[in-house]
Amino acid sequence: MSGDTNGDTLRVVVVDDHSVMRAGVVALLAADPTIEIVGEAGDGSAAVELVERLEPDVALLDLRMPVLGGVAATARIVGLGKRTRVLILTTYDTDAEIESAVEAGAIGYLLKDATREQLVDAIRSAARGQTVLAPRVAERLVARMRRPAPVVLTSREIQVLDAVADGLSNADIGARLVIAEATVKTHLLRIFAKLDVSDRTHAVVTAIETGLLPRGEGIDGNPTRG
Repeated sequence: MSGDTNGDTLRVVVVDDHSVMRAGVVALLAADPTIEIVGEAGDGSAAVELVERLEPDVALLDLRMPVLGGVAATARIVGLGKRTRVLILTTYDTDAEIESAVEAGAIGYLLKDATREQLVDAIRSAARGQTVLAPRVAERLVARMRRPAPVVLTSREIQVLDAVADGLSNADIGARLVIAEATVKTHLLRIFAKLDVSDRTHAVVTAIETGLLPRGEGIDGNPTRG
């Protein structure tokens, strides 16, 4: 059958290692005439086999399962190159698990407190290739995307900044690192830009506060690095 939701029955496999939960999901979905449950499984490995053999429109997967977890199973299902879309249905909504599932290729991520209507709608959307996220999951992803990206300094920039914290001049830093004084200045300009500061002192202080440099004795002689 096609994944088109305009009249065609959607073929779904339900995968959950908890038999009672799996039976409940199957019962909920079976009540909808537009959905046909074509298979069930209790672990990720069996889910991959089902998808390869049956090519359902949607595979509804739990996240934490024996033999093969939901993330690994998702990656294998996507790797099969079938038309099947993977929709995660789980109780877990940590950033790491959400990101892992999405990176593995899941088209949607629902929580098990979803209503039957929400679940059915999600399956229909997933079959059409539309991303589906539980409201709580969407909020977490948006919040994570809004966090400022962590500052990353190169190993050379850290060496330069460490030398600045030791009170060395640009010429002395060049001598220590065996690089030209002009190169030291270039590194410092990049460091200032990354840390959003305008001078050497603030660069060191900001780097220490953000953990880019260890605490001990700073350029003012006070114990800040070490």
